[in-house]
Amino acid sequence: MPRHHPLVIGHRGAPGYRPEHSRSSYALALAMGVDAVEPDVVATRDGVLVVRHENEISGTTDVADHPEFADRRTEKTVDGQRMAGWFTEDFTWDELATLRTRERIPAIRPASASFDDAEPILRLTDLLDLVRDASLEHGREIGVVLEIKHATYFAGLGIDLAALVERDLRESGWPGSGLPLIVESFEGTVLEQVRERGVAATFIHLIEADGAPADLVARDGAAARTYAEIVSPAGLDALVGVVDGISVDKKMVLDPDGAGRARGPARLVADARERGLLIYAWTCRPENAFLLPEFGGAGGRSAFGDYRAEWELLRELDGVFVDHPDLGMDVFRPVT
Repeated sequence: MPRHHPLVIGHRGAPGYRPEHSRSSYALALAMGVDAVEPDVVATRDGVLVVRHENEISGTTDVADHPEFADRRTEKTVDGQRMAGWFTEDFTWDELATLRTRERIPAIRPASASFDDAEPILRLTDLLDLVRDASLEHGREIGVVLEIKHATYFAGLGIDLAALVERDLRESGWPGSGLPLIVESFEGTVLEQVRERGVAATFIHLIEADGAPADLVARDGAAARTYAEIVSPAGLDALVGVVDGISVDKKMVLDPDGAGRARGPARLVADARERGLLIYAWTCRPENAFLLPEFGGAGGRSAFGDYRAEWELLRELDGVFVDHPDLGMDVFRPVT
């Protein structure tokens, strides 16, 4: 049965107001009433899962300001993308614990950037404890939407993210907490590995608007199934019984025409529902920089446009990821 309202998921906490994945970002999202929060996890050299959007951390921490780590700067290819910077797998947890978080897009979110250099990086276990405590404090059920990043890449380094996820969940007592757990990834292989380990969760396959999953590219090269093929009717048929749903770039639901005008909800929504698959969308952001052109307004890229009109087209989904949880709650959980 379709939900009357989608789950409102604090995407990396409340990064519209605080640096993403910081403790204050999550605390603010939890206080604003979200149904769940979404941490991304990557690993350290000594096998600690840390909450970072990417394993390259120069854009979200002060690592470049630490002279003791200057020699750790390097270049790597991660999921086919060549990048330079500092990478979590080249640090121990004790070393990463000396860093402080920073706003990733300060030109668009200068108010959030005013909180730079104030908070340490979180481990996954820290985040799980924070959510459990908030559930008790606020007297309501709050879930975790756990995204596993770059699993095939880490496997190539001898780091098994599925095993580390299971370890942290069990050591934190999360399976017995009674709180919802959703595990998601752009790579179906790691979702299967976590499920095979007996982790009780809802499993969601993340979908980009273009390209192909890194695990399939690593296995099949140019013959790898693309994301477009995965969400075709035949591709969705193949997902039934393997995952519980999909989470797509919101543009795939809005289905803009050549002029940037929304035509959605796209047929993909009905196709998923007809197969009993959940469908989520990411990411609801109110700034003009992230809205379809027809919903943009005056004031430049950082100003808020007519986000409400755009987000209304996502109302019938099963879940939406938001950067500003208060705005998301206002649109998707209006007070009547």
